[in-house]
Amino acid sequence: MNVTPRKLNTFTIFKLPAAYFCGVRTKYIDKAKCIVTVKHKWINQNPFKSMFWAVQGMAAEFSTGALMITKIKESGKRISMLVTSNNATFTKKATGRITFTCNDGVLMDNAIKKAIETGEGQTIWVKSIGINEEGIEVSTFNFEWSVKVKESF
Repeated sequence: MNVTPRKLNTFTIFKLPAAYFCGVRTKYIDKAKCIVTVKHKWINQNPFKSMFWAVQGMAAEFSTGALMITKIKESGKRISMLVTSNNATFTKKATGRITFTCNDGVLMDNAIKKAIETGEGQTIWVKSIGINEEGIEVSTFNFEWSVKVKESF
């Protein structure tokens, strides 16, 4: 079963309802990148009439997490994944539709491969950049993901 934007958006309805109701939607995913958008609206705004930082974080994390889920599924192994750390930089008010892109599929492949080969947990830093409709960067999020092959019984 392939991971598609439609399946990921259905997943958010049932497993991440806050993200769904705030407007987080997957637009594109392949082996190298994932694109997630979110539109500024009343339900996800801060008092300064721009998008609340946590909503941006949900979209950014989902762009990295959806890609990681895809990579784990492709591996055929039972692998756990967890965000262990993150940081963000905000450079412009987030209004309109913000597009978050993670291009770190190859880095994820390498970390998963090493986790499978060694049996040890691996950590990897991945990035998601948020761009507004004018093509201007509004935020950058970095997430440290931990991956580990689950024990077989």
